[in-house]
Amino acid sequence: EWETEIIPLATGVGGSAMASSSGTDVIQVTNVSPSASSEQMRTLFGFLGKIEELRLFPPDDSPLPVSSRVCFVKFHDPDSAVVAQHLTNTVFVDRALIVVPYAEGL
Repeated sequence: EWETEIIPLATGVGGSAMASSSGTDVIQVTNVSPSASSEQMRTLFGFLGKIEELRLFPPDDSPLPVSSRVCFVKFHDPDSAVVAQHLTNTVFVDRALIVVPYAEGL
């Protein structure tokens, strides 16, 4: 027999639960390597669920020299966005990604 214990989620700023209360299907990924392509980002996050839209800034074809890039991923299922947050600190190309939920209109 297995005993289950319910452990409350850690609370973030303002006392809201970090993972489940955001209710958004969009994540913001920062500290993305300049050499990472949108196709590589799509492959990485595509393992977590169906992607409706992915935007990388500056875009792949941008001539702008940057030290890091930002990626926004919109999933079909908000649960995929919750799971994606667990990829924070995953080293991708040459740096650790930072993944947070992104609520539009903030």
